[in-house]
Amino acid sequence: MIAFLKGYIEEKREGLVILDVSGVGYRVEISSITQEQLESAGSEVKLLIYHHITDSDQRLFGFFSSDEKALFEKLITVKGVGPKLGLTILSGLPADQLIGAITNSEAATLSKVPGIGKKTAERIIVELKDKLAEYAASAGVTPTSSSESSVTGEAISALESLGFKKKESEQAVMKALKETDSEDASIVIKKALASLNK
Repeated sequence: MIAFLKGYIEEKREGLVILDVSGVGYRVEISSITQEQLESAGSEVKLLIYHHITDSDQRLFGFFSSDEKALFEKLITVKGVGPKLGLTILSGLPADQLIGAITNSEAATLSKVPGIGKKTAERIIVELKDKLAEYAASAGVTPTSSSESSVTGEAISALESLGFKKKESEQAVMKALKETDSEDASIVIKKALASLNK
């Protein structure tokens, strides 16, 4: 089993990176979270690896952080959630929002992720709610409340639609939420925009 790979980025495209490790090219599938952490081709990187082996196939899934890998491994324990869908879920929601949606039983939030229907969302909640409450505490992630979670998601989506990258949108929204007690998305968006346009 491959635990991690350390090498140079040969090629990077959406959802995928080719790593040159001592002259051998490894095809590693990645989430948008990991993709945003990676630098351009030629840079050295270390990715934690989930090595998925079936009778007919072998695939490598790479993660920039151990927390993201741990969350992925919990997601794929759910019946009907394979590694590909697990990666899609991680790409679809910021980690704290994803944990908040599961621990607060917000099936509607999970269903916004492409490929997740209502039944799958409910199954994820039933199977992971208790496990993720413990994980959130040990990882130092504070699950957001229902109203806060929806405001966060709405604000991040609004900033992305204006052309800002997902990561900078998330950071600006989190900063805005800390600076204001308002649960009005439009106020949060204005404050986040102000910090982005400085």
